[in-house]
Parts: sequence; C-alpha cells; structure tokens
Amino acid sequence: MSTVLWKPSPDDLINSQISIFKDKVNSAFGLELASYPELYEWSVKNIPEFWAQVWQFTDIIHSNSFDSVVDDSTRMPGAKWFTGARLNFAENLLRFRDDRPAIHFQGEGQPLRTLTYKELFHEVEKLAHALRTFGIREGDRVAGFMPNMPETVIAMLAAASIGAVWSSSSPDFGIKGVLDRFSQIEPRIIFSANGYYYNGKEFDSLEKLQGILADLPSIEQIVVVPYLSRNIDLSGISNAVLYSDFVSDDPDPLTFAQLSFDHPLYIMYSSGTTGLPKSIVHGSGGTLIQHLKELRLHLNLTPDDTIFYFTTCGWMMWNWLVSSLSVGATVVFYDGSPLYPDSGAMWKMAQDLGITVFGTSAKFIDTCNAANLKPSQDYDLSNLRAILSTGSPLVEENFDYVYQNIKDDLLLASISGGTDLISCFALGNPTLPVIRGELQCRGLGMDVQSYNQHGASITNEKGELVCTAAFPSMPIYFWNDPDGSKYQKAYFDTFPGIWHHGDYIEINDHGGVKIYGRSDATLNPGGVRIGTAEIYRVVEAYQEVEDSLVIGQEWNDDQRVILFLKMSSGHNLNDDLVAKIKKAIRTQCSPRHVPAIILETPAIPYTINGKKVEIAVRKIIVGSTVTNQDALANPESLDFYRDLPDLQLS
Repeated sequence: MSTVLWKPSPDDLINSQISIFKDKVNSAFGLELASYPELYEWSVKNIPEFWAQVWQFTDIIHSNSFDSVVDDSTRMPGAKWFTGARLNFAENLLRFRDDRPAIHFQGEGQPLRTLTYKELFHEVEKLAHALRTFGIREGDRVAGFMPNMPETVIAMLAAASIGAVWSSSSPDFGIKGVLDRFSQIEPRIIFSANGYYYNGKEFDSLEKLQGILADLPSIEQIVVVPYLSRNIDLSGISNAVLYSDFVSDDPDPLTFAQLSFDHPLYIMYSSGTTGLPKSIVHGSGGTLIQHLKELRLHLNLTPDDTIFYFTTCGWMMWNWLVSSLSVGATVVFYDGSPLYPDSGAMWKMAQDLGITVFGTSAKFIDTCNAANLKPSQDYDLSNLRAILSTGSPLVEENFDYVYQNIKDDLLLASISGGTDLISCFALGNPTLPVIRGELQCRGLGMDVQSYNQHGASITNEKGELVCTAAFPSMPIYFWNDPDGSKYQKAYFDTFPGIWHHGDYIEINDHGGVKIYGRSDATLNPGGVRIGTAEIYRVVEAYQEVEDSLVIGQEWNDDQRVILFLKMSSGHNLNDDLVAKIKKAIRTQCSPRHVPAIILETPAIPYTINGKKVEIAVRKIIVGSTVTNQDALANPESLDFYRDLPDLQLS
C-alpha cells in the first residue's frame, strides 16, 4: 500500500508556477486539463506546442524568435529544435542586475562571501573583456580545473557570453582523469585555483596542474585564482597569470553574442570508469529551456528562494544549479567536505543562510540517518521547503528519516536524470503528494516509458528506462565523433530510434516512478534480471551495515550474486548477520536475489560524483583491468577486490 508522506497545500495547488502554466495551456488551446497526469499526457502528445508554451512562459531572452519548435520529434538522434532563434545563455542568467544576493559562497572553514546580481554582472563583464582581448572567440574551448567557487561561475558565464564552450573538472580528479577529458577537446585557456580545502586539510592544485599542462599542448594561457591562503609561485608555469592580473579593471560594456539555439555551451563527460570518457556536447538553448522548465515548473523556484546543491564542478548538478540564476534566486555554492567539521555542517549552513531548497545525494541522507543525526532538533530549518536527492535511488527508510528527523512539512523530491541529458527524466512536483519510495512524476515533455526486453511499454513492472520522443536537451553531438557512431551506440542501438538510458525503471498507475539502478550492472541469476538497488534497499536498512556493493559473477553456466558489505563502526560481519540478511532479501525481494556469497570489505569504490562503480568491481573479479581509475574518488578501494584469493570466491 502506498504511504503518503506529504501533500501539497491548497495554495500549492492553485498558485504554484506549474498550476499557472497549466491554466495558460488551457486558455491557449481551449482545454480543460485538471490534473498533472492530464497535463503530462498533453505535453508528450503535443511536443511542439508544449515547448513553445515553455518558451513563452519562462520569458527566454532572445534577439530573434524561432521559425519552428522542432522539425520532427520522432527523429532520434537528429531532431532540430527552435530553428531561427538567436539567443545567449549567459544573457539569460544575467537578466537580473540589482542588489539582491546572487551567490553565497561558503568554502570549508572560510568566511562567507556574497556577490549581488549587480556585482556578478560586473565581474563577468570584466572577465569577458579579458577573454576577448586575449582572442577567445565563438567555439573556442575554455576549461576549468576549479573548486566550486564564484570565479568558476564567472568564467563560465564570460565564456558563454562570447559563444565559447565551457568544460570543467573538479580539482580532486587525478592528472590522468583530467587529461582523459581535456585532451579530447583541446582548450585554449584553463582556469585553476591554487588549491582547495577538504576535511580540514589544504590541497595544492598547482603541482597537479603542471602535470596536466605537460600533456595538454593546446593551452595558451593559464589563469590562477588565489584560494588557499599561501604565496603563489608561478615561475615554474609558463604562460600563467594571476586572475587579478588577467581581468580588466576598465572593461568595454558587456555584449552577448547572439547564437543559434543549438550552439555548443558545455562539454560534459561520462564517468569513464570502464573506458575513455565520452565527451558530450550540450547546446545553449536546449540546456536553458530544459533547466527553466525544471526549476520553475517542477521545483517552483522563485526569486525569493535560496537554493543549494552539494556538488563539484565536475558533475552536471553544478550546471543545473547555476541555471537558478536565470530565475533570480540566491544560489549557494559550497566547496569542501559535507561532513566537516562535523556531520551537521550542511544543516548549520542551511540554518545560517536561510536555505529554502537543499539539494544533496541519497548517500548523504543515508549517512545522516546512520549517524542518528536529528537536524530538526539541532537547527532552525524553518525556511526549508524542499529537499532534492539524486545520485542513486533514495531508499524507503530514508524517506522516513527525512520526515521524522529533518522536517515534516517539506517536499522531498528524489530526482533522476543524467549527464547525458544535463537534466532529469523523473523529478519533483509541488502539486503532487510525496509517496514513500517514489519519485513523484516524469518530467513534462519527456515521453519516458518502461520497456520490457521485447520493446513493449509496460506499467507496474520493472523495465528499461527509455524516452520515445526527442527533447531539447539531448546532446547536440559527441566531440570527435564526426559520423555520429559513438552517439548512436550510446543511446540508440538497443531500441532503434528510441533513447535507451541504461536504468531500470518502474512506472505505476498513478504516474509515480521507481528507479532500480543501472541496467548495465544488471544481475541475471537463473535468467531473472535484477536491479542492484533492489538489494541495496534491503541491506542498507541494517544499522550494522554502513555501505554495500553487489555484482553478478558468471558461475557454472549461470550467474551468482556476490554481496560486499562495509560494516559500520564497531560491527563485524558474522554468520548470524549473514543469515538475517539473506532471509530479509529472500522475503522482501525473491530467492533469486539472495547472494551466493557475502563478504566484508573495507571500502566501496565510488566515482568522484558519488556513484557506486559495480561494473569496475565486476571487471576486476573476472581478471580484467580497470584503466581509468582517476575517475574514482577512492581508487585505492579497488585493491581489496583485486587481491581477493580465489578460494573466497569458489
């Protein structure tokens, strides 16, 4: 039975932006859409009309309107969006130029720094002038090897104002991980801080930067941003200059290049844990209109909000968060450990800054739960109205934790999408109830379905997440993929002409969604396809278990399930706990889900963006090599799996 944890108020139902949008659709087309499911069905059956309404409702700044919304929404890849339109992404994010706070920056252990919208505009103006003077032009790549700080946003907006393409990597990436990305796109200029703070420690970035530059000959200029409080010696780095010496104190007025809707804006990267990262190019118009739809309609973001998302500059949630500037909200950027100086650090920041929308990962919420943290008792979270969670499925018990220990009158939106679409397939909705364990809805205009292995759409059953119609934030292309074959293979080979995302999904009768993890990490014992998240939901409910990872191993012409457990402090894996876990998995899932082997592990490998890497462990178990370990936050964790004696797996 579905358990409703939160319901929208009468005001939410009438005055939220998604309700106002629905009323405008009804008025424009003579309709009587009365509910979100009806609006959703209309949006995916009338795709050109829907996106035209979003364009108008969000008041996108443009110098030339569009001739047509989309030439053919059934053509994937290759649909052309908003042909004829001319606009600039940065101009839309800098539409506000007043004295309200645009950015709060909180570096770990550092004093708060605030920029108003007027100050942000002027800083972008100064840097854009410097970039133009240096010779940066439309289509040039500008790279950031930066912490999540204001200069990163300023550099991106300055590049976008010109029509240059921004690509960033967080400074905790290894040298090889950065080169695997930036060497593909050959940037002309790179921005780097002199270091960053994490978990109470200082980390120098300049030595690592020198290692990167040694194999990145395309770089003509290095701009170094002081962040660590130490002297900066640039004598050993050719063509390096301090940020303050690079920007102009007397800039020309900021002008915004008017570009086509599909002009490249960002180059993003796949995780790269099993091969060279794919370089995914996103267009300026598609990114803008999709983010505006999600922020304004699905999140009901307004200029009165203060929004935070814990992210680095190497994760697409950074790009998503930055777009909040287009709404006029105050955006909080944090750089450092979310658990320093203690596990309540983020909740204290939420209290001190009056954060209204708090974005984080499912793992962070689980960590707070495991630590028995009670933010509702320890902090004033009266301003908080929404919590967003992504990165992995949010288990049912952590839905309970949020409402019992953080706040009982907020919207908890578990959201799911990806770097590939720089946005979401399923997400929140201020006019729908929050049901335990479910993502509230599929996104407007996103014809998301669950397919069985035969390519048939199914309901109330687990299947492959597909999108059966084009959407504006699809990649415009992959870098260095002239014939489009890499792009085609990435999404369209499984179901020709249909976007295949690689997640397991279940869509129920009322439109709620459950995500079951990556289908490319599928377990298949006895021919039964199992999503790894199904097992995680059961296992990680045990207080003795801090974390877990499950893989499938080919065995005796079949596949068996192997479960690795990282134990909570003070607990060890024993026969009684193994028996309890197996029984729980058998009861709550099925006999096929029960692991053949359960082993204790000292660490679970994660990408820098906080995702478990089941595939890498599976490769190691069968003797294959994982080459791109710089994409991992803790590559040393793989040593345990590599060194497992054969007898333990026999």
